[in-house]
Amino acid sequence: MSNIETSNSYQYVIVGGGMVAGYAIKGIRQEDTNGSILVVSKEADVPYERPALSKKLWLDDEFTEENIRIGAEDFSDVSFKFNTTVNQIDRQNKTVDLGDNTTVHYGQLLLATGGEPRNIKGPDDPHVLIFRNWSDYRKLRKFSGNNKHVVIIGGGYVGTELASSLTQNNTKVTMVFPEKALGEGKFPEEIRTEYEETFKKNGVEILSGKMVESYQRQGDHIVISTADGSEITADTIIIGLGVTPRIELAKASELDLADGGVKVDEHLQTSDPSIWSAGDIASYPDHILGRQRIEHVDHARLSGELVGKNMAGANLAYEHTPYFYSMIFDISWQAVGSIDPELQQVFDKRDNGTIVYFLKDNKLAGVLVWNVVVDLDDVRDLIANPPANDQLVGSIKEK
Repeated sequence: MSNIETSNSYQYVIVGGGMVAGYAIKGIRQEDTNGSILVVSKEADVPYERPALSKKLWLDDEFTEENIRIGAEDFSDVSFKFNTTVNQIDRQNKTVDLGDNTTVHYGQLLLATGGEPRNIKGPDDPHVLIFRNWSDYRKLRKFSGNNKHVVIIGGGYVGTELASSLTQNNTKVTMVFPEKALGEGKFPEEIRTEYEETFKKNGVEILSGKMVESYQRQGDHIVISTADGSEITADTIIIGLGVTPRIELAKASELDLADGGVKVDEHLQTSDPSIWSAGDIASYPDHILGRQRIEHVDHARLSGELVGKNMAGANLAYEHTPYFYSMIFDISWQAVGSIDPELQQVFDKRDNGTIVYFLKDNKLAGVLVWNVVVDLDDVRDLIANPPANDQLVGSIKEK
């Protein structure tokens, strides 16, 4: 091998620089203390804890930007190529061609490309944020407070968490989304009503049933146009319409796909034994719920660490069933499994909140824990080994 090839050869190459990458490096280093690692990232920052951007950094004065680093950069022989993409993978020669026209050789390759945020028609503008990255948080900090008006498009995780955080930081917030009500299609009606009322009670303006078509700048403001012809004026807008899994590389490389993601086995290995995948894009066999593709932080952390260990030879099965969670004003909720409001539900009222059991084909499929503190392993155990449906109420102990 020539010197040029040697200098561009790494034992581990990670495509994507998010949370999965950060935890994968931790996993690799638990098994292999000195194999060379390269991270190819579209971002400009080292891997960090993404959820803090919409929650803790706004609500905990003692928690600073320094606290969100995962620490992947502190390990030896870890290199980063920031603001860089991968054009293609050559599986036969085990190389990747990068956007800067260099070619890198890999021993083991991890695809952790995450999701591409959905956008809306309009010009590039510093006051229009598709809130996803650390740099977006830094901008929003400057654009918020002092009773400035931020309009959030979308009623999902990012939108609701930022609405809560911004409102608690002296910012006027309006939420616009196409659903008839906040949380529609996400929570049972009884809980959904409480959810929306909490936002209104805290001063968030809710504009439901509105499809945003485009935006444009008019002087000092951004003007949003909706399908029904109305206009909304803002100082800054945040687009939080979810993400589409970035699987173009995997598709072009003819790796097996499933659930709109990259198909992996219980070790998080793709159909190519030298290529692995974890986090948002990985379709993996959950040992309780069956094959799943999950976009959430708990999964990013744990699948990331395990895939790193396995790339370095650990040969461990991914046996964690991830959970979803969010914190909004005085509401804290967690969920495991399917909580589709279309499913049959059993309500378990507790002193401070509610536990909802969701049944599919008369069998427990998911659990929503609403303002109740429980051990989530008890929830997982319940889904794995459910009692008779008439014995669900009271089956999970509070902490």
